[in-house]
Amino acid sequence: MKAVPTKNKQASRDTKRTDAAGQESPVESDLPTEATEKNLHELLGQRLRDARARRFMTRKTLAEQSGISLAYLARVESGTGNISLGLLQRLALTLNLPIASFLSSEEPANADFSMIVEFLKRQPPERLAHIRKVLFASRDARRVALVGIRGVGKSTLGPLLAERLGFPFIELNRAIEKEAKLEIDEILSLYGQRGYRRLERNCLERIVGEHPEVVLATGGGIVAEAATYELLLESFFTIWLKAKPQVMFERVLAQHDARIASAHMRSEAINNIERTLDARRHLYELAHASYDTTEKSPEQIVPELTALLPEEAVQRAGDNRSLPDANVSATWRRT
Repeated sequence: MKAVPTKNKQASRDTKRTDAAGQESPVESDLPTEATEKNLHELLGQRLRDARARRFMTRKTLAEQSGISLAYLARVESGTGNISLGLLQRLALTLNLPIASFLSSEEPANADFSMIVEFLKRQPPERLAHIRKVLFASRDARRVALVGIRGVGKSTLGPLLAERLGFPFIELNRAIEKEAKLEIDEILSLYGQRGYRRLERNCLERIVGEHPEVVLATGGGIVAEAATYELLLESFFTIWLKAKPQVMFERVLAQHDARIASAHMRSEAINNIERTLDARRHLYELAHASYDTTEKSPEQIVPELTALLPEEAVQRAGDNRSLPDANVSATWRRT
């Protein structure tokens, strides 16, 4: 186990940090500094001025309609006013804009993007589902990604499916650890979810660029990151592996993973799995296919997963019909 570097006030001000070996980490710091806060105020001021200009609205008119003093609004627009959320909400309502549009680090959307978004807002759910299926139909089905909550069997079944297809196998979390030169828990401790998710996105982009054929086992929470999940759906044939919460718990417990599977917390752990599944179900359902691994052996699962794939993904498999070895099957049955 690598030693985990401790955080200090100076490190929080750095734009980059170092890993346990003293090498510069690929993850940038996300902690706010005085400089970034100043930039945020300046961005807000610029967005307000642009919004007024698009509406041919004077500062005086905006002040009157929002109930904010003209002098204070002038400070906000100059980037020197420390505005509260309540007052910012007033300005957003007056300008008929979402409050997030003032603070997003991304450039304002162009006209095409804005019109497409408004078109999508008017569509009923069934029409949106059809549009999504058309847009996210896998462009290259020779890349296969397994998604699902921990314990469904991604790390066990992924290598077996890859062997059957003649594709390389990659576990995304291991690729992230290699990129950061840190273990996942250390990445989360040092850089939080935002830093981890940035690494996850970078690694996924590199895998897409370097591997025209691959079986990928993803982390369970990748579906909650909209931009990363969109890339996954666009670039891979995705299969949602699922199982009963009790089965997932037992499998994780068999791996001696204490994060959610301490024996004395069995009931709470299973409840956590159920809550997580409920929160993510609508996202997992966007996968191209799904498969329930409950009460099934790897010998049965791998051929059936292969049968779910489009023809172009399996034509390389040929006669490579090797089955899981006895040790894998025995371990799976014990869980």
